[in-house]
Amino acid sequence: MKHITVVTPCFNEEENVEAVYSETRRIFATIPEVTYDHLFIDNASTDTTVSKLRSIAAADPNVSVIVNARNFGHIRSPMYGLLQATGDAVILLVADLQDPPELMREFVKNWLAGAPIVIGVKPEAKESALFFALRRMYYRLVTRIANVKLIQNFTGFGLYDRKVIEILRQIDDPYPYFRGLVCEIGFDVIQLPYVQPRRKRGISKNNFYTLYDIAMLGITSHSKVPLRLATIAGFFLSGVSLCVSFIYLVLKLLYWNSFSMGSAPMLIGLFFFSSVQLFFIGLLGEYVGAILTYAQKRPLVVERERINSTADSPASLAK
Repeated sequence: MKHITVVTPCFNEEENVEAVYSETRRIFATIPEVTYDHLFIDNASTDTTVSKLRSIAAADPNVSVIVNARNFGHIRSPMYGLLQATGDAVILLVADLQDPPELMREFVKNWLAGAPIVIGVKPEAKESALFFALRRMYYRLVTRIANVKLIQNFTGFGLYDRKVIEILRQIDDPYPYFRGLVCEIGFDVIQLPYVQPRRKRGISKNNFYTLYDIAMLGITSHSKVPLRLATIAGFFLSGVSLCVSFIYLVLKLLYWNSFSMGSAPMLIGLFFFSSVQLFFIGLLGEYVGAILTYAQKRPLVVERERINSTADSPASLAK
């Protein structure tokens, strides 16, 4: 019988871990074709999340927990959890229940029919209309400029066959953009749409910085277009500057005594070109930072402990 591992990353989700565990158990009780285990990877929560997970694991041998030594962020920890899963397929399910666990039935059904990757996409979400519009604009932008065809409105929620997980293991990226890597592999992907509900319990751990981080990671990992645009903009603005200088010279020669532009255009031009330079320097810095992260080859996660796991707990884990 096929076996599936459900991986749930969590951080300060004391109000949700019991609910997501119960929902997962209820759903897999209705899928007799497979067995399952549930792996929680906790990012050094500061509330009672770990103690609740410890109680769940003590009562259910199908539940295991990895507790990180510190908070390794929303990108590294989920990826590490996927790589530690032992099932024939792995389902990534976040703890906040905003990705509907019921969809796992369809994931398993399509996987048993031969699909290596089955994912959920959210063309609609019950959140701020402005915020969702900004998300949609970002997805469209990244899809247009990426060197692979990325999936819009995809957050990582889905089922991945063991062969997909092994390919991700070989990539060995210390700061991976998982959503892009799924597309980079090139396997056929089945997309199942759903409407993302509002969070019922707790508060989101995402803030402007974390959203900006993953947005820039998506761009720097899968597109060189911004760097090319910087070069093109440099040529274009140089040409504009030359043309303006030439026009100014001609007008000054023709109307020597009456033509005077004053200092305002010079100041405006100075601030404009300075802002353009700072923008592209910052963009270049994002690419340099990505290269530095990859060159350092730090581990995805360092574990503090494993609960209810038969696997050995490595001291330092990158693979």
